[in-house]
Amino acid sequence: MMKFKYILLTVLLAFTISTSVCRAQGYNKPTMIGDLRNNPELEEEFMDWGLGMFVHWSHDSQLGSVISHSMVGASEKYLDRYINELPKTFNPKLYDPNEWVEIAKLAGVKYMVFTTKHHNGFCMWDTKTTDFNIMNTPYRKDIVKDYVNACRAHGIKVGFYFSPEDFIFLHRMGETIRRVGTSGKEKGGLLTYNKKQLDELFGNYGDIDVVFFDGGEKEKLAQYIHKLQPNCLVTRGEMETPEQKLPKEPIPGPWESCFTLGTQWQFKPTNEDYKTGGTLINMLIETRAKGGNLLLNVGPEPSGIIPFEQERIFRELALWMFINDEAIYNIRPCPVTGEDGIYYTQSKDGKSVYAFFTEFSGENRWGYGERKELVLKELKATADTKISVLGQNDKVLEYKKDVNPKSNFKQTGKGLEISVMRAQRIYNNYAWPNTIVVKLENVDFVK
Repeated sequence: MMKFKYILLTVLLAFTISTSVCRAQGYNKPTMIGDLRNNPELEEEFMDWGLGMFVHWSHDSQLGSVISHSMVGASEKYLDRYINELPKTFNPKLYDPNEWVEIAKLAGVKYMVFTTKHHNGFCMWDTKTTDFNIMNTPYRKDIVKDYVNACRAHGIKVGFYFSPEDFIFLHRMGETIRRVGTSGKEKGGLLTYNKKQLDELFGNYGDIDVVFFDGGEKEKLAQYIHKLQPNCLVTRGEMETPEQKLPKEPIPGPWESCFTLGTQWQFKPTNEDYKTGGTLINMLIETRAKGGNLLLNVGPEPSGIIPFEQERIFRELALWMFINDEAIYNIRPCPVTGEDGIYYTQSKDGKSVYAFFTEFSGENRWGYGERKELVLKELKATADTKISVLGQNDKVLEYKKDVNPKSNFKQTGKGLEISVMRAQRIYNNYAWPNTIVVKLENVDFVK
């Protein structure tokens, strides 16, 4: 009995500490309704993936407007045209989800999340619940079906975004369209309506790996999904999902942060301001160092293709991931997130630590053939310590036969001193503006 009390006390203490950490960082664990939860083994697997692609796309991409939200506060004339006219011109003849997935896979994406239904209520699949759907457009094909098939064909985990809030439902109930949740006569009806749609999405396309609920009664729908498909992970609705920001400190357990490439989730043909590839790379590094996954968004054009500007950003990320992906996948956060200008991750077995030198990126890039002497104060060497730079063999500097680019280290009173040269030619002009990653095997953390 005493042993049971000790175990119970330990569990309660751990829960209290975890909850306190979340609150101190400004994040509260999502309110859970019911007893069903994500499978812990699947959550561990989710933490291995690291990088996902979000896809925001609906019939209003034709206008280049914010997805769905232009309906809030809109006049009856605008709503009439949006609901009745706009679907008549949505015909994405160039839609080929295999091209989306090929770009995603090259960039190191492990899972995708597609907007099956955003807040406007327009369904991108062949639904029997409403006529406000893709089958009542000139395209007349099930977009969700082809998306799912493409993901599976290329080995990408399948994810659905689903909005429990539904503007067309409110409008047809005679309610004012709003983003403040439901109340009154439409509340119970909307929950039933959403469940019918989820029955279709989770009954007609096989096993779905991830679902992201955005708004409304997402906790109740999370419970419903756990009944429909117990092996589907619920992200938003069951885990922390900061949007357009990263936490200042690590969040306990699995979490995911989602970001736009520019200022808008859906396609924005003008007045857009995109992040650089280097910015996204360093966001990914920081996210992984803090134990989370990064979900990066694309907004396809009305034709169905990913805009060139967005594709090229993902291709810059692809080159960096081609070199450094072992420091991003199948890793866990370290006892310390990093130190000045450096982030750390470690392999799940703890045998390898990866040091990301984000200080030397962008305008302050690490020059080709430049050797840097750096001190890692948080690490200490052991008798079995090894050092290497991801992507390079440390044997040759092109056209410089008398230069030895070998990486070295030594333990001193200041810390673990490393001597590293950037010796891999990545761009034709030798200028590589993105973060270099050093792998340290068999090292210990000071603290």
